[in-house]
Amino acid sequence: MKKNILFIGGSSGIGLEAVKLLAADNNIFVASRTSENLGELEVRHYEFDVLKDSIEDLELPATIDGFVYCPGSINLKPFKMLKPEVFEQELQLNFISLIKTVQGIIPKLKNSEQASLIFFSTVAVKIGMPFHTSVAASKGAIEGFAKALAAEYAPSFRVNVIAPSLTNTNLAKKLLSSEDKIDKMNNRHPLKRVGEAHDIANLTAFLLSDKSSWMTGQIIGLDGGVSTLNIN
Repeated sequence: MKKNILFIGGSSGIGLEAVKLLAADNNIFVASRTSENLGELEVRHYEFDVLKDSIEDLELPATIDGFVYCPGSINLKPFKMLKPEVFEQELQLNFISLIKTVQGIIPKLKNSEQASLIFFSTVAVKIGMPFHTSVAASKGAIEGFAKALAAEYAPSFRVNVIAPSLTNTNLAKKLLSSEDKIDKMNNRHPLKRVGEAHDIANLTAFLLSDKSSWMTGQIIGLDGGVSTLNIN
């Protein structure tokens, strides 16, 4: 039986790769600002801006079995250059909008036999990196929220977080804009490469499947080993 899976922002990057993996065997609903990359994929698209629109206004199915929140940001600057407004903006996109969206679909998630929710964090929450104060703050909020949510709603639904290291998507194009930069970033990882969108998409598909049915409240580092291995 096909599952109803809702992606927020699933028309590019990691979200798009996951949609491609899952579209053939599931009913996929993508709420995002654009549909230009969805092409011939058999998905239902809703024009949706998570910062402006309400999820409750969309004609979604009565039951949602999987939920993936993809919007995110990479804003790497020295702390002294970041005004409080920047932190507020990142919290709005990464965290507050996530809360609003989840609250809006709780009844639909509870109609599922056991829904699976997936959020995204960053390796910088675990190990602390220079110039990551704003993104680490907002993503750290996601990790704490996910654990509490998983506890509160078990066993009705499961909540897990994927915490990648640098991944080769449009969001990271400034950090990977030359061969020298790519080589430098590759060598920072024990596995000698940055992540690719399909790496994260494969784990996303697993967490949405029944193969992960005994897994909840986890922060999963998918980072080429950078958060746990010291090879210097």
